[in-house]
Amino acid sequence: MLTSEDYRGQVPAWCPGCGNFPILKAFKDAMVELGIEPHQVTMVSGIGQASKLPHYTKCNAFNGLHGRTLPVATGLRLANHEMLTIAVAGDGDCYGEGGNHLLHAMRRNINVKLFVHDNQIYGLTKGQASPTTGEGTVTKNMPFGVLSEQLNPLALAVALDCGFAARSFAGDVTHLKGIMKEAVRHKGFALVDILQPCVTFNKTNTYDWYKQRVYPLEPEYDPENRAAAFTRALEWGDRIPIGVLYRNRRLPYEDRVPVIAGRPLLRQNDVDLSRIATTIKEFF
Repeated sequence: MLTSEDYRGQVPAWCPGCGNFPILKAFKDAMVELGIEPHQVTMVSGIGQASKLPHYTKCNAFNGLHGRTLPVATGLRLANHEMLTIAVAGDGDCYGEGGNHLLHAMRRNINVKLFVHDNQIYGLTKGQASPTTGEGTVTKNMPFGVLSEQLNPLALAVALDCGFAARSFAGDVTHLKGIMKEAVRHKGFALVDILQPCVTFNKTNTYDWYKQRVYPLEPEYDPENRAAAFTRALEWGDRIPIGVLYRNRRLPYEDRVPVIAGRPLLRQNDVDLSRIATTIKEFF
């Protein structure tokens, strides 16, 4: 019988109380409840505290460059779209360095699930401002306060007609687990922005700060109403909605690529691999 212990990896080196711990638990529990074995999922990450999560699980994993999580995940899906592919990133890693890749992953609607640990700060590099740090916040490299407007990833996702755009909170593991399960079930690109306290470098957006503001979307809320979704995505401050803000039924990219529409690339035995080897030699 599959249990969360089947996903146990290395011992985490996060700070005590870090919001990454409940995210890790929610992920394991979601995989178990979906009946997905560790060998059936590949996690791709970049650089940062959030990107260490694949090391702390037992599954296929690829740890790449800062901000380059989605290109690797896209290549993996195109080679084998039978493999569940989950990209893990932080707000700096994904919305900063990897922002351009995020735009095009949403545009293509590649069937990758992106879980962003959004702690509104750079944790690994010790407290610099990230794209989601609130305007006016004083950080180590912003002594006069952040001068740029805070990025709203959910509003961006709805504007780009992202296949699935959701938000959850690391302080509510049950809700987060449910959102992760919905994202995995969705056929197409899925963005889950996870509000995650950084207990060391972000003294503003704490567990208590979020608990006073987050609220679940009403049962009657329609996530396929794009105009309503954009309105909710813009809601930030005293009230912050969590749940599936937007969802559509666009065909995923893999279903529109003729070469792999019938079967995954790795199962196409008629491909002459010797030609690939010859091409690779040209670069040496």
